[in-house]
Amino acid sequence: MSTKGGTYKGHKFHGDPQRFEVVAGFVFETFGRNIEYIADVAGGRGMLSRVLNKKYNYKSTVVDPRGYPLLGVDNLQEEFSSEDASYYDLVIGLHPDEATIEVAKSALGTNTILIPCCNFWNQNKKLGRDAMISEISKFYESNGVKYKVVTFDFEGPKNIGLVTMI
Repeated sequence: MSTKGGTYKGHKFHGDPQRFEVVAGFVFETFGRNIEYIADVAGGRGMLSRVLNKKYNYKSTVVDPRGYPLLGVDNLQEEFSSEDASYYDLVIGLHPDEATIEVAKSALGTNTILIPCCNFWNQNKKLGRDAMISEISKFYESNGVKYKVVTFDFEGPKNIGLVTMI
């Protein structure tokens, strides 16, 4: 993860705090009003959901077992399962840690944005950022999922993601 940290809208975050605005803007530019319900998987305090809800009028819910969201952010204090993905128009994993595989599996039935951070894809193999993107790409290809690799405009190195659209 980025060594950068800072404050965004009065809240402290590890990593580049501009990632929330960047990803939310990408969602709107890419999907516009064709989507409504969003799962912000492992979204922590829910700043991404807050931006998606307030600035773009989506209905974004944080799904995170840690359960410490910002005031006013809808949340489910539970682990995300790809079995629930069909309820959402878009599943986002912005550095989803242990939920990486479940976000990737969600692409089998709904739109996804997966920006992985730590290697929770394959615990038996050391994977850096590029190798992990490659492995997830292979999973998508083997399952007939159309995707594109996107470099997001916030400080990396964990700023490369995979976007799927059904």
